[in-house]
Order: sequence, then C-alpha cells, then structure tokens
Amino acid sequence: MGSGQVTTSSASSDFQGRHVTVAGLGVSGVPAAKVLHARGAIVTVVNDGDDARAREQAAELEALGITVRLGDGASLPEGTELIVTAPGWKPDKPLFLAAERAGVPVWGDVELAWRLRGPDAAPWLAVTGTNGKTTTVQMLASILKAAGLRTAAVGNIGVSLLDAVLGDEQYDVLAVELSSYQLHWAPSLRAHSAVVLNLAPDHLDWHGSMEAYAADKGRVYEGNRVACVYNVADKLTEDLVREADVEEGCRAVGFTLGTPGPSQLGVVEGILVDRAFVENRHKNAQELAEVSDVNPPAPHNIANALAAAALARAFGVPATAVRDGLRAFRPDAHRIEHVADVDGVAYIDDSKATNTHAAEASLAAYDPIVWIAGGLAKGATFDELVAKSAQRLRGAVLFGADRALIREALARHAPEVPVVDLDRTDTGAMLQAVTEAKRLARPGDTVLLAPACASMDMFTNYNQRGDAFAAAVRELEA
Repeated sequence: MGSGQVTTSSASSDFQGRHVTVAGLGVSGVPAAKVLHARGAIVTVVNDGDDARAREQAAELEALGITVRLGDGASLPEGTELIVTAPGWKPDKPLFLAAERAGVPVWGDVELAWRLRGPDAAPWLAVTGTNGKTTTVQMLASILKAAGLRTAAVGNIGVSLLDAVLGDEQYDVLAVELSSYQLHWAPSLRAHSAVVLNLAPDHLDWHGSMEAYAADKGRVYEGNRVACVYNVADKLTEDLVREADVEEGCRAVGFTLGTPGPSQLGVVEGILVDRAFVENRHKNAQELAEVSDVNPPAPHNIANALAAAALARAFGVPATAVRDGLRAFRPDAHRIEHVADVDGVAYIDDSKATNTHAAEASLAAYDPIVWIAGGLAKGATFDELVAKSAQRLRGAVLFGADRALIREALARHAPEVPVVDLDRTDTGAMLQAVTEAKRLARPGDTVLLAPACASMDMFTNYNQRGDAFAAAVRELEA
C-alpha cells in the first residue's frame, strides 16, 4: 500500500452563482438539483428520456426555478462549470466527452455528498464488491447500533447519502454501500476504512473491461485511515489494497472462512475470531461470535459477517457488539431466504443471485440441489459455475430468455443431471418450474431458486421473481 497526503474535502465548496448541469433525473438527480439550487447554483438538468415520470419530475423542479431539458442528455449546456451525474450514466456518453474537451469536472451524487459534509461530519465505513454489499452494510449497521453508536445504512441502499449528510439527524458513523458506478464518479472520497468483498465480471458493458471495473471498485481504498479490508480467497481484492494510496498507518486486514493468520479475521471450530484488532496479534485471538449467530449461516454470508465485523472493529467496536449485532440482523427478502419445507424438501429463494458469482455462492451452501435458473444472461457464460456445482445437483429446471446457455453448460459439465427446459416466459412459468422441481426432488434435498441471470425478461425485477417463487411454493404446500 502506498502512502500519500490526502486532502479532506469539506462543505467549503461554494456553489453561489456557479453554472451546474445535473445529468439525469431519477432518485439521485432530483435531490442533487434541489440541493445545488438551494446553495445558489444556476442549475440546468438534462435528461435522455421524456416520459410521463420525467415530465412530472421536471415540473416539480421548474416550479423552483430550475431549468430542465428533456430528451437531450447529449449536449453540454453553455457556460457549464460542473456536471453532477446520476451514477448509471456511462462514462462514454457524448455529454461527458464534451465536458472532458471543455475541462469541466464530473461528479456523482456520492462525490457531491462527500464535499458537502460539515467539518464535524460522521466518518464513512465503505463497502463495495460484486456481491453481498447490501447484506454486509446492513450487518455492519446492526453491529454499530449494538455498540450504542448513532448510524444508518446509506448510499446505494436505504437513505440517500445527500439526505444523510445534510439532514438534521446527527450520526457517529455511516455504513455506506457503494457501487462501481458511484465510485467511478467519486474522485475525492476518503473513507475511514473500506472493504472490497469480492470481484467477478459484472457491468462490463458499462466499464468497458474487467480491469476498468476492478479499478473503479479499488477507488474505495484511496485515502483509508485505519483499515483496508480484503477477501483472502479473492486475490484481486488484495491486489487492489496493494495498489491503494492510503494514509500513514493504515493496515491491510484480511477475512477468511479458514483459520485466520495475524491481521486477519476468520473461523476456528465454529467461532468467528479476530486476529487483527487485538494486542499481540501474532499470539492472541479475540472470539467475536459463533457461526450460528449469522443468519443464514451459508458460507458466503459468514464471509459477509466477517467483513462487517472487520470494519466495525476498525472503528473500535467491542467484540460483544459484533455478536449482538449479528444476532439482531435479519436479511432482506430474496437473499437465500427459506420459504418452506414441503414433504421433507427445503425451498430456498435466492432470486437476488442475478449473476453467476452470486449463484455460485448460493449453490455452495446446499447439497443435494434441484436448481431453478435462467433469465437474462447479460453476456455471462456458465461453464465455470456448472463445473464447480455439478456434484451438488440432483436436477435443474430452466426458464427465461437465455436458458439455452445454461442448458448447454449442463450438457458439457453435468451430462448425467436431468434437465427440464421450460419453453415459456409468461409469469405462469414459475409455478410450472416449482412443480417440476418438486417432481425431481427427494426428501432431504433443497429446491434452490438461484437464477444466475437478471429477471427483466419475465419479471419487473428480482423481487417480483422471488415473490412468484414463494407464491408457487405456498400453492404446493396447499
């Protein structure tokens, strides 16, 4: 890890009379436009779309005196001195290329929130990674609350960062979920401590390459003060720590599902232990919690718990708060959620497993499995996933637009596994999928919805897909 001087941003950014362009309406654009306008900026909002929702949001902003240009997100408004963008806008958009030529800086809503913090603002404990971000941030917030700290889970989850930074609520520390998009547009962010949970190919259409995606994730470590937390099982995350420019004295802290070495957190005989934030870490270890305190105790969720514990310990939280916080934590719906047991078979909803990396973690938690999968592959390939999971599969039921890609991988790597291929994408397909899975399953098996694909070919989102699965299971029960 390199060491460098880091300048801390503050609320001294003066927007009075500055011409600021906000790119995109939506959940981040509207609050950003209002905040900038309230600080005296001359705000113009540009938006690609011109639908009913956009017109409604535009009317709300225009009533305040903010200029809105709908259906034109490409050209740079004259006199623009700064762009504040919604995180999803791709870096190669014409607006940003024009800004680059004109020497106009581009910030995301996270960067804006960071710069608007007051001088006594709460430090940020930051979490990113391909999978597990939301769960880890919620676990972290639960642990911090158990320690009696005023905190909130914010960022790419729950409370918006602008609201958290500018609201009346006083916080001691914030648990911040950050996506690769948000990190790309947050050049001056400097967290107290941060973790990259894992890295697998995702959003490559947005970033352009795996290297660019990893580099944006790695920005979370820049300027860390106390700990850069990495995944011992994922060397890419450790490489990002090595490359990071951090404050003097900041440490690399690993987490592992195995026995931890010095400066690591890990698992010993069913106990989560800390060998990083203890006196004489070469000889001593601190018990934090039992594996059974983690809900659910699937391997990837234990890894999330260790990452959350590492960030909390970096902030000085006692071991008892880690245990109490993990016990109090309840995961969101559709994340390895136990729906029901029917005729001795467990039905698990992990609709949130929208990519192969998440599905691999889910499949590693059960054995034997009847796997329900399919949807939109988003350019993913399935050979590695199927090869790693083949021994656990009792059968597979496939549906959705790109199911053939999974079927072909199963034929190559698990030819003996029976496969039911449902040639339908209507919403009734889920009941048929669950019925077919029940036919393949035996007592003691797990029927696992871990689609490894996005849901938008058949459902509004992964929540609706998970709800359809749960409804189908309940129908079986009845």
